[in-house]
Amino acid sequence: MAEFGVLNWTIVIVVFTVFLAMGYFISRNVSTAEDFYKGHSAIPWWVIGVSVVAAYVSAMTFLGAPAWAYKAGMSVIIIHINYPIVIFVVVTFFFPFFYNSGVISIYDYLEKRFGSASRLTISGVFLVTQALSSAAVLYGTSLVISFITGISVIPCIFIVTLIALTYTIMGGIAAIIWIELVQAVIFVSGAGIIMYTLLTKLPLPLAETIAELKTMGKINPLKWGLDFSDATSVWAGVVAMTLYHITVCGTNQMMVQRTLTARSIGDAKKSFLIIGFAGFFIYFLFVSLGTLFYHYYGGKQFENDNMIILQFAANYGLPGLMGIVAAAIMSASMSSLASAYNSLSTVTLVDFYQKFVSTPQTPAYNLRLSRIFTASWGLFIIIPAIMYSTLANNSILELLTKIGSFFVAAKLSMFGLGFFSKHTTQKGLLVGVVAGLLTVWVVAITTSISWPWYCLIGTIVNVGVAIPLSILWTGRQPEWSEYSIPGQKRMFKERGLPEKQEGWYLVPGKVDPQLYYLLAFFGLTLAFLIGLQTWL
Repeated sequence: MAEFGVLNWTIVIVVFTVFLAMGYFISRNVSTAEDFYKGHSAIPWWVIGVSVVAAYVSAMTFLGAPAWAYKAGMSVIIIHINYPIVIFVVVTFFFPFFYNSGVISIYDYLEKRFGSASRLTISGVFLVTQALSSAAVLYGTSLVISFITGISVIPCIFIVTLIALTYTIMGGIAAIIWIELVQAVIFVSGAGIIMYTLLTKLPLPLAETIAELKTMGKINPLKWGLDFSDATSVWAGVVAMTLYHITVCGTNQMMVQRTLTARSIGDAKKSFLIIGFAGFFIYFLFVSLGTLFYHYYGGKQFENDNMIILQFAANYGLPGLMGIVAAAIMSASMSSLASAYNSLSTVTLVDFYQKFVSTPQTPAYNLRLSRIFTASWGLFIIIPAIMYSTLANNSILELLTKIGSFFVAAKLSMFGLGFFSKHTTQKGLLVGVVAGLLTVWVVAITTSISWPWYCLIGTIVNVGVAIPLSILWTGRQPEWSEYSIPGQKRMFKERGLPEKQEGWYLVPGKVDPQLYYLLAFFGLTLAFLIGLQTWL
């Protein structure tokens, strides 16, 4: 603690005091469970958008992206080039269903489309995967606290949980969103300061550093060979990881829930556009850091690559730098953890408790129950976080994405078949989910195929099983479901409902003209990487 210094501790303490104060202040407007989960639909769209970015990026990027790039080089960036395409798809096909229905849990859609068993299945998958990924975030944050204080990782896991739970329980989703705005500023500022200080400390001028890295094969972002064992090939990034990220952004309660607090569907859509444009730049910054660190440290082996940024900040010796970096990393983690606790509580209450428990439920009772579920999930997540602490030298960003890769096909298939399949029924759908999960498991343990492809493989199997079995068991359906894309278009037309609200489509499947800028941006980023590889 003494080595960390008074100035650094002051920075960290002030930051978290502000978070707790914000949570307390916002909690005064929370009187029902709906307030806790949806706020009051008065939060500006750009604040929601920054919150989405903060929750998605998390400290796993601050720690894990440089660790991954330290080993693999700039090729890691291809995993994150697909956000413009992802947001184009999610905003066009997913958002209208969720926002128009006024639901709290997005999995309510699957019950309307297929039946209650489908909803319970996807809700259960969400609870498991979100708990596991949140445990990885908790572990990563605890590494930071341990590095700073010298306290072992396990006690730090409990400390981080207590802080994140406190303001989450007080203020709910509104507190989370506003606090994430502050956290995002701290997060980006910390990364910018680290990049600036690293550039001033490189042993050679930047141009010569890049030339040497090029010779080492570290600045080759585009690997065009179709190698299914390579997680960072162009095809893995543009094809496989596009499907993966569509699932993360479109079928994840934690990501979508904050957009349900928006004033209008236009605000909800605009909030997600921010990550479509900003995601590439953020990941490019951190991947570049990892690549430059490789040259700065001469490619030496670290006991734990996830700690490279902290090691650099500690060695540099600039007063307050360690405190800023520590606050940035912990802030990013807190945003992801708080969002996870809130969404896990939401799904537990809405998709399970309220469906199976007939106890009279007043608004005050549901609010109290929401906070109990939030605290319970926070404490439960400690268990897998402790288990992760035994994985000494793996990138926690890579670990996090691998955890989700086993289940994304089930999520994507269920929503995709709901949107675009006429004949799929619940029984066939659920058998397809099981078949897809088993196939992914077999592929993972018996082949060298890398994890980004698991989503595509599982989806192909799921769809290939679900549709034929549905037709075999229940026959062809005479009409499209009202909750499919064609069914929604028919419903809007037959009922004479307005297709737009404030210039943005309410109808699923209708493309807002503003979204074409995302596709143009994707083309520009791909051209940039081609130029980077060709001319550097």
